[in-house]
Amino acid sequence: MVKLDIISDPICPWCYIGKANLDKALLEFPDHPFQIEWHPFQLNPDMPAGGMGRRDYLETKFGGKDAAVRAYAPIVEMSEKIGLGINFEAMKVTPNTIDAHRLIHWAGIEERQTFVVDLLFKAYFIDGRDIGDHDVLADVADMAEMDAALIKKLLNSDNDTDDIRKRDAHSREMGVNSVPTFIVANQHAVPGAQPAETWVQVIKDIQAQMGDAD
Repeated sequence: MVKLDIISDPICPWCYIGKANLDKALLEFPDHPFQIEWHPFQLNPDMPAGGMGRRDYLETKFGGKDAAVRAYAPIVEMSEKIGLGINFEAMKVTPNTIDAHRLIHWAGIEERQTFVVDLLFKAYFIDGRDIGDHDVLADVADMAEMDAALIKKLLNSDNDTDDIRKRDAHSREMGVNSVPTFIVANQHAVPGAQPAETWVQVIKDIQAQMGDAD
């Protein structure tokens, strides 16, 4: 197997698009070589614990409504092109994602990490739910067949919060300044939401190399 580390934030639209493109490529290779692990990166590490109204957040970040619309135009175009159907109108809150990252970490312990990442993307980008809210995160855990009561208890503690922040800081120290960033075999960094065709070629190259090694 080949390790594929994915540095991501569940409120990052390019991360959602990037995963969709990767998934499309993986469907062509049921025996793909990747062992996937997700790693935390907060787009907004200074976000208040309760999040911000999405409109206020976007207009503050990009410098007004028109600038925000321009910044999001490529995201809208690409999401429509690949059929993701992001429900931008339903997204009322931009949350702090530290707790969502903790849930992803705990899901990894139970080997349900990618499933939980999928559910978080859907909850935020399709259903417009606040994935900073503990009840929402417990519901996501329940859908992933995790112990929702235990997750709620953990979320109400500070368990693994420092670890998530340290891992985020470590990625930044390594030079990661945007997400998604994919790291193949602990060696090759692939930044951005690469098209499915790129992943198809990467998988073919890896399979050819593994065949040569045999």
